[in-house]
Amino acid sequence: MEVTLGLMSGFLLGFFLQRGRILRFETQIGFLRLIDRTMLKFMLSALVTGMVGWYCCYELGLVALNVQETVLGAQMVGAVLFGIGWGLGGFCPVMAAGALGEGRVHALWALLGMLAGAALYAEAYPELKDTLLAWGNMGALTVPQLLGIGHWPLIGCVVLVAALFVAWMEVRRQ
Repeated sequence: MEVTLGLMSGFLLGFFLQRGRILRFETQIGFLRLIDRTMLKFMLSALVTGMVGWYCCYELGLVALNVQETVLGAQMVGAVLFGIGWGLGGFCPVMAAGALGEGRVHALWALLGMLAGAALYAEAYPELKDTLLAWGNMGALTVPQLLGIGHWPLIGCVVLVAALFVAWMEVRRQ
């Protein structure tokens, strides 16, 4: 059942990414250059939908939260490397796989770069685990816990800010 749900959700993600024109190299680079807002609107809508959907399922007891440790050193370096790879390759991992599935063969280079990066990380892991991967370990922490508020007030604020931001982008576009 889990495999079926995973395949269905992956198919739906791919469908929406393709229909939203998110898989195009031009859209990816336009987003990184702050020229094309298509991807930003798509990501904001996905964030809001995911937050509301996940916490509704959590409240109904359909899912459990599995909060991982917040390790600042690993997350900061990982974010920088992810951004560099995205800028050089023109795709993030999901978009590269989707673009390859769409027949855009140039996405293969981005996927090969990601595999090379994963291999380098696996080789460096023994040296990193007690240094970079331990620096700034805040334990299992969520944003609502960090702010000292419940998850629904935070979700409400994120939904409101995202809606206002998208509306502002649409007004500026005209």
